[in-house]
Amino acid sequence: MTARLNGAQPYALGLFRIVIGLLFACHGAVALFGVLGGVDGKGGTASTGAWPNWYAAVIELVGGTLVLLGLGTRIAAFISSGAMAYAYFKVHQPQALWPIENSGEGAAMYCWAMFLLIFTGSGAFGLDRLLAKRTSTQGQRSARTPVTA
Repeated sequence: MTARLNGAQPYALGLFRIVIGLLFACHGAVALFGVLGGVDGKGGTASTGAWPNWYAAVIELVGGTLVLLGLGTRIAAFISSGAMAYAYFKVHQPQALWPIENSGEGAAMYCWAMFLLIFTGSGAFGLDRLLAKRTSTQGQRSARTPVTA
């Protein structure tokens, strides 16, 4: 049973990455474009260049999209995790100690989910793996090609 579960690990991780990336990107799209109800529930957006809301929204949209695609997953997850740690400690934690008290559950969960992806990588279904396979295949082909002078 354990062997079967271990064999499915890259696929479970890939699905986890896809869901986390999609949800994270949606947060950025809400704040930047006012889709899905917008920031205030009425279609509002973060003011361009406003610190920290607009920058956080850009990180959420770009980082979430990269994580969703599995492209540069570790770097995108590192930056995204840091942004969520900042959001928790600067925005939520000053209001109260516990995430349940300060409405910081989302920031804390995204921070730790992205932190996990830093160490695990993209798992299955990621463009990182596809590009790595393509690069190694091309390298093997060029190594087999005889050099003619």
